[in-house]
Amino acid sequence: MGPRRIMSALIKEYGGISKVGFTEVDCRNYMRNNRQKSIEGEIQLLLDYLRQMNADNPNFFYAVQGSDDQSVGNVFWADPKARMDFTYFGDTVTFDTTYRSNRYRLPFAPFTGVNHHGQPILFGCAFIINETEASFLWLFNTWLAAMSTHPPVSITTDHDAVIRAAIMQVFPGARHRFCKWHIFKKCQEKLSHVFLKHPSFESDFHKCVNMTESVEDFESCWFSLLDKYELRDHEWLQAIYSDRRQWVPVYLRDTFFAEMSLTQRSDSINSYFDGYINASTNLSQFFKLYEKALESRLEKEVKADYDTMNSPPVLKTPSPMEKQASELYTRKLFMRFQEELVGTLTFMASKADDDGDLVTYQVAKYGEALKAHFVKFNVLEMRANCSCQMFEFSGIICRHILAVFRVTNLLTLPPYYILKRWTRNAKSSVIFDDYNLHAYANYLESHTVRYNTLRHKASNFVQEAGKSLYTCDVAVVALQEAAKTVSLAMNKEVRRTMANRHFKASSVTDGKRMCCNEDCQQEVLVQPEPEDEMDKKINQLRNELELANRKCEAYRTNLLSVLKEMEEQKLQVSIKVQNIKISLKDNL
Repeated sequence: MGPRRIMSALIKEYGGISKVGFTEVDCRNYMRNNRQKSIEGEIQLLLDYLRQMNADNPNFFYAVQGSDDQSVGNVFWADPKARMDFTYFGDTVTFDTTYRSNRYRLPFAPFTGVNHHGQPILFGCAFIINETEASFLWLFNTWLAAMSTHPPVSITTDHDAVIRAAIMQVFPGARHRFCKWHIFKKCQEKLSHVFLKHPSFESDFHKCVNMTESVEDFESCWFSLLDKYELRDHEWLQAIYSDRRQWVPVYLRDTFFAEMSLTQRSDSINSYFDGYINASTNLSQFFKLYEKALESRLEKEVKADYDTMNSPPVLKTPSPMEKQASELYTRKLFMRFQEELVGTLTFMASKADDDGDLVTYQVAKYGEALKAHFVKFNVLEMRANCSCQMFEFSGIICRHILAVFRVTNLLTLPPYYILKRWTRNAKSSVIFDDYNLHAYANYLESHTVRYNTLRHKASNFVQEAGKSLYTCDVAVVALQEAAKTVSLAMNKEVRRTMANRHFKASSVTDGKRMCCNEDCQQEVLVQPEPEDEMDKKINQLRNELELANRKCEAYRTNLLSVLKEMEEQKLQVSIKVQNIKISLKDNL
């Protein structure tokens, strides 16, 4: 409806008074009220649809917010798949209100996330009739109840004060981020004159926001940008700068947002329904397009599952870590990991500081020391933290930490760095990777920790002892003595362990035991067995233990093989069912 038609409608509505001073605000209010009346008139179609879906499946959740005048309020719904997907991938959520900026006819706002293939998934949808703080409070609380009150780690929304106020109350522990896409889009509107006058401004703005690697770099770059284009006094830029901690990446990298890259260009968060629901969609068209979008997304997810299970990736290095990752991650995530692993070949890691158990490494490309990242590696815990914070932000280990693992001879990924939500078994209750096999995993981890601790201390010992010939000779003698001491300690440890087991089995109490005859109340002194007999028993039990370990390993391998086969068969059945559904719909 054009301005003249709106004005004519307003004059007609107010009794033909043509001299009324209508403002732009009056026009917008008229359009909003007219649009709301139209939506409320059609919303009954949506409610009928939701009631039918709930009748077909009781796990289909929907709720309607009532109002004092009994008119239709906000509506929320979530199908069973959305609710189940949230249990697997609900660590980070996007609440998309793109309909505002795109002037959608439908006030449609989906909750979305990211699955283990890096694809968008749905966590529920809402029709927002009223955009008050109370409405958003109701919506967020209702959504949280539908998702079994499990709050996300992080949530991304439009840059809006009302939404922010509601999120602070409903998700006080979640990290709230404003969508860069909306801010960049608003920037084009607010600074259109700058874009026209200075074609390089957009590129400079992007570099300042996305390419800076520290808070200090961003602050410096931001004010240089303002000075370069004479924008120090621009009110909108001042406003978004005051909110910088909620949208500039450098302030958010310590929180998980499931993004593939730290420096990717900002894309629209409205990606789940792209190509289906747009500015021309009306409610009568909505249901069919909504279901087509869900079907399309499911097909893509099933295809990604199939490719992961049936198309082994090509390995680019002989690294055991790469092979391990190829068997754990989905295909998409493995490709991303592989990119980081191959990237380590151009990086050098050198010690910058050694504080005992915590060693700091400087990691940089050859000849680019000024662009170095710093990795703090805890030898005992086998954990490393990089200044780039890529793992914290995306859940994918960075090339800088991998470079440190390479120089410290850590050949496989520690379990801390394998997020189940990125693995091919993200939706399975069965855990296949060796690192999570309870007692066996504890043994492996503790053994590796001990090995790394000794290697670290030995490395420091060698560095000090090798400074002169005299200290080297002394160190050799000391090592020989240490070897003898360790050998004696190992024998004593074995004897003590076996003796304890023997005495416990004999019901020993303070060096005495009761006679086995019930009528005999004598206490019989326990005589220790000769050492040669003890050695024989130790060797015998050691052999039995090794045999038992081999049997357990064989049983474990067979069990994992059976479980993997079951998962693959379940996936194949799911693919066949989906193909049958598609063919049936095509025939109809």
